[in-house]
Amino acid sequence: MAPMENGHGQARHEPASIRAQLDRILASPEFLASERGRRFLQYIVEQTLEGHGEQIKAFAIAQAVFGRDASFDAQNDPVVRIEAGRIRRALERYYLVCGSSDPINITIPKGGYAPRFSSGEAISNAGEAVAAAHRENNQQRSRHRRPIAYRDLLLPAGIAVLIGAIGALVLVRPLASYLATPEAPPASAAPPVNSKTRIVVEPFAALGGTDRGADFAKGLVDQLIAKLMKVDSLIVLAPGRSGTETLGSLLNLQGSALIDGTALHLQVRLINGADGAVVWANQYDRDLRGQTILDVEDEIAAQIAMEISRSRKLGAAGLLP
Repeated sequence: MAPMENGHGQARHEPASIRAQLDRILASPEFLASERGRRFLQYIVEQTLEGHGEQIKAFAIAQAVFGRDASFDAQNDPVVRIEAGRIRRALERYYLVCGSSDPINITIPKGGYAPRFSSGEAISNAGEAVAAAHRENNQQRSRHRRPIAYRDLLLPAGIAVLIGAIGALVLVRPLASYLATPEAPPASAAPPVNSKTRIVVEPFAALGGTDRGADFAKGLVDQLIAKLMKVDSLIVLAPGRSGTETLGSLLNLQGSALIDGTALHLQVRLINGADGAVVWANQYDRDLRGQTILDVEDEIAAQIAMEISRSRKLGAAGLLP
């Protein structure tokens, strides 16, 4: 097969090379995507290599990857859009962590689902060109620096005289008279970082074994991290961090979600990292009819973040500043 040119006309690559790059990504432990997300990426790459890039739409992906029927409506079911965003982030992380020297970059431009194939060497050369331009600008600024003036030579001498005068005054009068008592910080000042409570939002368990439940559990965790980061008294740690190397209390937010038809059942609990005790728990039940998953995730995440930040029990136990 002849070399293929992507839709942007920027690079030509053999389909075999693109498939080899796809296999390299899927085999890497740094590509953090679910099994369904991996099928998503394989599908859009193969469709593009077969010349069907313009036909890659949400409806086709929903049927081929997610098993949706002909009644699928992308406006009411955003599952394809959500999964595409996760794959974009997974690809960005892969190329940032371990794929920077790969010969081909596979990306999914926003606004569509057709992948783009670009040369890793071209990207590297572009970075080198930017660095060279930066060095040239620094050299030009150096050449245009003004010559040293006579007053520039007097400035160090003036500073030395001033320091000598201050030293003479210290010998004459007590040093304490020159030291002002520091003012107490205002009551509304933000708490220091070391006094904030660390919280880890762990991956929620998806009960029932359905793809819809797994999507909801993962999306809710993303929303919780975003909401909790806005609470001044909390520092949100990445999952997998113990937090024992840092000062302050440590909490672990855990949960499980079950979607049964149109009914959602969610259990959430907060664990004290010091002794494993459950310090807060709640249950959330929702009827999903007439609502999108994204709206339900956002509403529940906001409620959980508010309840945790305002919990009197956690404040009384010293787990929140």
